[in-house]
Amino acid sequence: MPLEKENILIVDDDVQILELIQRHLKSLNYHTYKAISVKEAICILQDQTIDLLITDLQMPGVDGLQLVKYVSEHFPEIPKLAVTGYPSIDGALKAMKSGVMDYLTKPFTKEELKNAVEKSIALRPISHSKPGAASLRNPVFGELIGQSEAFKHVSNIIERVKENKATVFIQGESGTGKELVARAIHYMGKFAAAPFVAVNCGAIPENLLEAELFGYTKGSFTGANDDRSGFFQAANKGTLFLDEIGNASMATQLSLLRVLQEKEIMRVGSQKVEKIDVRVIAATNVDLKELIKNGRFREDLYYRLTVVQIDVPPLRDRKSDIPLLVDKFLFKYGVEYKDRIVKISDDALLALERYDWPGNIRELENSIQRAVIMCDKQVEIENLPSYLKYQIEFPKQDVFLPLKEVEKRHILKVLEAMDNNKTKAAEILQIDRKTLREKIK
Repeated sequence: MPLEKENILIVDDDVQILELIQRHLKSLNYHTYKAISVKEAICILQDQTIDLLITDLQMPGVDGLQLVKYVSEHFPEIPKLAVTGYPSIDGALKAMKSGVMDYLTKPFTKEELKNAVEKSIALRPISHSKPGAASLRNPVFGELIGQSEAFKHVSNIIERVKENKATVFIQGESGTGKELVARAIHYMGKFAAAPFVAVNCGAIPENLLEAELFGYTKGSFTGANDDRSGFFQAANKGTLFLDEIGNASMATQLSLLRVLQEKEIMRVGSQKVEKIDVRVIAATNVDLKELIKNGRFREDLYYRLTVVQIDVPPLRDRKSDIPLLVDKFLFKYGVEYKDRIVKISDDALLALERYDWPGNIRELENSIQRAVIMCDKQVEIENLPSYLKYQIEFPKQDVFLPLKEVEKRHILKVLEAMDNNKTKAAEILQIDRKTLREKIK
């Protein structure tokens, strides 16, 4: 059964009910997100594209009815389905007036949930915006966000590869969001219900990487007390994301080449071949071609990995996206730290747009996180680190001056400090007054 296109957000403070609803929806091939509080739900709504909200009404603190009202105004295109264990006519009327499409009373069956979900999605509001307006209003692609030409180029490639299992290679500086690109490829395509497994090759010791990737058999090396599956088995039918692929040893590279060529793996210590169905997405922030020249990376593996290559631009090359990214992080950390949305002054935003961000989006997010903590109601320029504010670059002083020029400048400096009193200046310079007169001439 193919994966449905709809993403459903479930909100309930009862973890058991939350898990039950998620299990039912997954069996119906819906993609789900879950939250145990209204605050967590709002963060997900900001970061993800949600097609249906299912929320409990009775929750401690901020209740589900307030969430329904919030979504009705901020995300009017999202249909709402309410569930409650305390049914009342008054509660039902309030929920319906707030924009709820349907109302379920706990406990309910899987079939009742299925019918309510289908009904709510079928009755969702139809947007009458002009063509292209939605993309400008909500320029997101999975967890990625932007509307610059550089961003559009990346999102266009993602759109083309998300529905197939072609091997993808992502190149980009540290902090540009390479893993977010990989997740967008996986979760926005038809294989979203399958596993997504991310592995940082640089964080695993070289002598253990092959065993972690392909698994191992009992007794294959010291400490191998049982048979164990690897990351490839865990990602079967889905996507394996290999970050910092340049750190893999030559032996591991050879094994990876076999996987990509033959679609099969062999556990460490085993002679048995296992067939595998995994889409591999690799990423690095180093130049693999330089590693190939230095004999540290296999050229044949490089060409196997780069069936499709995505070059993620640094933030300095997509500065028009900075306001959108700032809004996203202000919302995220404003809700987390201040229980409200935090704004930013024009001067502070201008300072952020002026900076070149060598640490890319990760550095920008960290700066916004700090600024939200330090500010009161609005991020002002004084809440930003000093290196983000306007800097004066003084011209470099001449280092290699002729000795006469150095002497001349020093004498003039001393005379100026002594109000042109030659006697005092001569004493400081430790020369007689006659010598000083000659030098002045």
